[in-house]
Amino acid sequence: MMHRRRHTAPILTLSLSLLAILIGTLPDGVRSASAATRTPLDDEHYTTAREVITKAITFLRSQQDEATGGWSIRPDQPCFPAVTGLVLNGMLMEPDIDQNDPAVARGLHFILKYTQDDGGIYDRILPNYNTAITISALARVSLPEAAEAVLKGQDYLKSIQWDGQPDPGGTTVDTTHPFYGGAGYGSHSRPDNSNLHFMLQALHDSGLDCNDPAFQRAVVFLQRTQMLDEVNDMPYADGSTQGGFIYATSTDADHIGEGESKAGTIEETLGDGATVSRLRCYGSMTYAGFKSYVYANLDRNDTRVQAAYDWIRRNYTLDENPGVGLQGYYYYLMVFSRALDAWGSSTITPLNPDGTPAAEPRDWANDLIDKLAQLQNDDGSFTNDTDRWLEGDPVLVTAYAVIALQHAID
Repeated sequence: MMHRRRHTAPILTLSLSLLAILIGTLPDGVRSASAATRTPLDDEHYTTAREVITKAITFLRSQQDEATGGWSIRPDQPCFPAVTGLVLNGMLMEPDIDQNDPAVARGLHFILKYTQDDGGIYDRILPNYNTAITISALARVSLPEAAEAVLKGQDYLKSIQWDGQPDPGGTTVDTTHPFYGGAGYGSHSRPDNSNLHFMLQALHDSGLDCNDPAFQRAVVFLQRTQMLDEVNDMPYADGSTQGGFIYATSTDADHIGEGESKAGTIEETLGDGATVSRLRCYGSMTYAGFKSYVYANLDRNDTRVQAAYDWIRRNYTLDENPGVGLQGYYYYLMVFSRALDAWGSSTITPLNPDGTPAAEPRDWANDLIDKLAQLQNDDGSFTNDTDRWLEGDPVLVTAYAVIALQHAID
C-alpha cells in the first residue's frame, strides 16, 4: 500500500480564511500548493515517520511548562515565544491535533500574551525571530485573536525589513545598499539570511501574496548573499561559481558589504586560472535561500534558482549541515525538508563537482525519515551535543525534527 502525501498548503489554513474575512478577500497572487509531482510514501517509511512523530510529540507534551503553558521557559530571563511557536507548528501539522487540544490551547495563550503594541510577538529581545516563528504557528488555527495577531504581525515584519524607508534612527538605504531587502533580529538591525528566511516563511504561511513588495525586496538581498558572480555584484562574490548562500552581506554595521559566512572560506579557481579565497556557502543558509526564492515565485529555470539547486545536488547529505558539520544540524534538517517540499519533487539526483550525476536519484523524504528514526532517543527526543545556535535544547531540536518529518510526509 502507498500512502498519499498531504498536499495542503499552509496558506489555506482555517485562520487564513478568517483573516480573509477581516481584510476582505484572499490576495489574487497567493501561491497554490507545490505541484503534486511527489510520489506517495511506501508503507514502511510512512509507518516509521508516524511512529517517530508520535514519540517526539509525546516527549514535547511532557516538557510543557506547567505554570505558563510555554516551552523552554528560562526563569528570570526573557522568554523566547519562538520555541513554543516551533513546537505548536509541528503539532498542528498533525491531522488529529487542533486548537482544542489542551496543550495547544495553553501554548497559543502563552504566545498571544506576548503580543506587543507594535504588532510584534516577543519578550523584550529578538522581535523579528520570535514574531516570525509564532505567526507561522498562529496561521494554523482559527481563533479570532490569532487572526488579528497574524494580520498585525505581518505588518510588523514588513515594517522592520530594510525597504528604502528611513529607520527609527533616520537611516535610509537605497536599492544599492547591502542591507536592502534584508531583515535582522530586531528593528532594522544588521540583516542576515536566517532571520530573513523565518520572516518570509511567516509571510508565506500566513498567506501573503508572493508578489508583495516584501518578497521582491527580499530577492535583492538574497542574490547578494548568493555566491554566484553572475548575479551578485558584491566584491566578495567576484568570480565565484559556488551557487549556494552565505549568512549575510555584512559582518556588522561597521563592516558593511564585507560579507559573512559561518563556514569560513574556500579556494576557488577563476576563469583565468587564478586561485582566490572566497566565502564558503553552507547547507542551512543555501536551503533557506533556495526556499525563499521558491516562495518569491521565481521561475524554476531562473539562473539564481538553478545555481542554488545545483549546489544542493553537489552537497546532498543528511549526515551533517554541509560546511559547518553538526553545528545547527536540526535547523538544517528543518530547512532541508521545507525547501524540498516547496520545490515539489520526490527525488533529487546528487552531482559530482563537475556536474555529472554522482548517484542514482535519491528520495529525499525517505532519506530524512530513515536518518531521524536512527537519531531519535528512547524518550522520543532528539539531541545535538554540538551546542551552537541554541541546539543544546532538546525541546528546540525535537521541534525542528517534527517539522522536518511533517514536510517529508506532506
